[in-house]
Amino acid sequence: MDENAGIYAQESPYLERFVQMGVASGRILRVTFPREADDDTEEDHAVLDRIIAYLEGVEDNFDDVQVALTLPTDQRNVLEAVRKIPYGEQVNVETLTRMTSDLDHTEDADLDLVRTALDSNPAPLLVPDHRVRDGPSAAPPDVEQKLRSLEGL
Repeated sequence: MDENAGIYAQESPYLERFVQMGVASGRILRVTFPREADDDTEEDHAVLDRIIAYLEGVEDNFDDVQVALTLPTDQRNVLEAVRKIPYGEQVNVETLTRMTSDLDHTEDADLDLVRTALDSNPAPLLVPDHRVRDGPSAAPPDVEQKLRSLEGL
């Protein structure tokens, strides 16, 4: 199958779930963590192999992976800032708001925008919302906790 498009999944013993991702035009559209993979998935994809290695303890920031952030511009800016949080580090929503251009950490509306963007994250793990300690994660709670634990957060 062409790695530029399709649905890929592999089981992660660490998460006790599958990691499933959708790809189009060589960009990751979505990452999910279903209990069972869709029937039409393929296993072989370089990014998926890297995700499984990460879940086995190999440090990776995935900063070279192209993620299609098809969200409003202000939310996309938040998620792009999340991608800059290094492996093993965490920030809070206020700090993330400061890290995002054109947002003011003293404005409730901007703090809410950051939380909305985190909740709408199409690719948790690749856009590591688990590194934002007091914000929502788009990953299931048990997956979020395991990702934090893996990075010592």
